[in-house]
Amino acid sequence: MVFDAIIVAAGSGARAGGPKQWRMLGGKPVARWSAEAFLAADARRIVVVVPPGDNTPQDVFSGLERVTLAQGGGTRAQSVANGLRALGDDAAEIVLVHDAARPLLTAVHVAGLLGAMGDADGAILTLPLADSLKRGADVITSTESRDGLWRAQTPQAFRTDVLRRAYAAWPAEQTPTDDAEVVERIGGRVRIVPGDPRLMKLTYPEDFAMAEALIGRTTRVGQGYDAHRFGPGDHVTLCGVKIAHDQGLVGHSDADAGLHAITDAVLGALGAGDIGQHFPPSDPQWKGAASDLFLAHAAHLVSARGGRIVHIDVTLVCEAPRVGPHRDAMRGRVAEILALPLDAVSVKATTTEGMGFTGRKEGLTASAIATVELLA
Repeated sequence: MVFDAIIVAAGSGARAGGPKQWRMLGGKPVARWSAEAFLAADARRIVVVVPPGDNTPQDVFSGLERVTLAQGGGTRAQSVANGLRALGDDAAEIVLVHDAARPLLTAVHVAGLLGAMGDADGAILTLPLADSLKRGADVITSTESRDGLWRAQTPQAFRTDVLRRAYAAWPAEQTPTDDAEVVERIGGRVRIVPGDPRLMKLTYPEDFAMAEALIGRTTRVGQGYDAHRFGPGDHVTLCGVKIAHDQGLVGHSDADAGLHAITDAVLGALGAGDIGQHFPPSDPQWKGAASDLFLAHAAHLVSARGGRIVHIDVTLVCEAPRVGPHRDAMRGRVAEILALPLDAVSVKATTTEGMGFTGRKEGLTASAIATVELLA
């Protein structure tokens, strides 16, 4: 069934501590979740109603086809009316109106609404009331029946011409609780469709923690390894920390084997190749470069996929320099680069007891494991 969608994203988010529609959730802005869900459900066109003069939406919806922006009004009802006008005369027969503050929308929700339309004027997602209803102020005066009462969610689906007529007839001095009420007032028939508790509305700051917990994630583990030989110099850099030494490490960049191994571990968890593919040693721009640039790049790739790095474990193998005195500084630097708590970074050191090239003090090695969570 062909349909258009309106996403209402023009609120100030006062109770959430700011414009919640632009806050990050699972690695992307809240409002983008709904736009991508409508695209996945094959919406013909999506109009996002945004605050006047706000340039943020240009970046939030960058790269999404069939998405256009419209200016919001002083109330939600005015914003919906503006969205309807933005659809123009060639709007689809069905329009879905959705609050950007309900980001965990899926194509299944959309299909349920469209399938319920039939000959009705609208259809809305609803949840039954599970709690007892009490009436009163300081003391309870009565207990109300829950029979026939529902919690309304969005999106809500309507015949576009009916919703337009309903808003044209709505008294300007009154504020509707939702779009279904506007259609009900002109006698429209609105069907009830089973809703989904995961379509919770983000209202307060603590709601974001709940939404993060509801996002499906998969855990991946990546492994990285690097080795560098010693050469002329008066220091080495390991895990982002400069350590005085009677030799240096030879490499195209700063030869930080620790950060190189961690970077490869993160890239491995993503299935994104290795450090040489992203920063070829044949490219002169990386000569002598600080390796924290490489690790920050890998971390950005994780964020771009809606993921997060959970834990880093790196082991340095060398006879010298001594790692112990610098262990906490190394942990702190890696944690800083990846925006992790200190206890999410482990740095260990060992020797080969005189065996091999590390035992002969010809060089050192580093191995790392990165644990990453990605959107399922």
